[in-house]
Amino acid sequence: MVNFNGNLITSEDNFLSHNNRGFKYGDALFETIRIVNGKLLFWEDHYFRLMSSMRILRMEIPMEFTMEFLEEEFLKTIEANDFLNKTVRARLTIYRNDGGKYAPETNECSYVIDIEELETPFYTIDDTLYEVELFKDFYVNADMLSNLKTTNKILHTVASVYAQENNYQNCLLLNGTKQVIEAINGNIFLVTGNTIKTPPLKDGCLDGILRKKLMEIITKWEDYELQEASISPFELQKADELFITNAVIGIKPITKYRKKEFDTKASRSLLGRLNALARLN
Repeated sequence: MVNFNGNLITSEDNFLSHNNRGFKYGDALFETIRIVNGKLLFWEDHYFRLMSSMRILRMEIPMEFTMEFLEEEFLKTIEANDFLNKTVRARLTIYRNDGGKYAPETNECSYVIDIEELETPFYTIDDTLYEVELFKDFYVNADMLSNLKTTNKILHTVASVYAQENNYQNCLLLNGTKQVIEAINGNIFLVTGNTIKTPPLKDGCLDGILRKKLMEIITKWEDYELQEASISPFELQKADELFITNAVIGIKPITKYRKKEFDTKASRSLLGRLNALARLN
């Protein structure tokens, strides 16, 4: 079952038309949230990012779009799928309503919530090989639109195909000045000595919720110093660790980049702190 504007319908129902602006123009935003036993992790951060993004894209925010309303819509969808006592990945997609060409006829919006079950209630790290490579065919713009979680992700899609074709588990994306800004599906962190570094938003990386939470954790962590600064591709092979973050997987250590193999000490220590923060959320 999916939630379409508050109505629970089957995933086979045709509720989106060929005129859908998300389909035709990528005129849509989304939030992907981890929900454990009916608890939306870091929901306040997701909600305020969504509201800010809708304003930036000049979407009309419905009066009923309070934190409480949307949370109830998530829980209603989970209950309809009998997932209330399970861990799920929930995606809320908001798109401008049909009409117009590039210039919309209305700024009113609709929404869809869909969910899928996850295996564990806690963020975990496995020991499987996770090799990455730079994706250099296209570059991400270093601007505010790149910070938003929009459905316009064709660059990330093509990078995913490149990774599949070359047996990589992920790719690292570059901006126009050839700085490393993120992975296909999350933010990037680099560990060198006692410094943990992540690119600034001005470089064009996603304004990720887990990025924000880990930066808060690292700032209070005596063992490491946080540095928000540009990352050159030349730094990658000199790093002790690289890891990727997003709201669903938590922390994913990169084990290999070209000839360099990486440790996972800091990422594993961070994982415990992240799970502790999630429980307090």
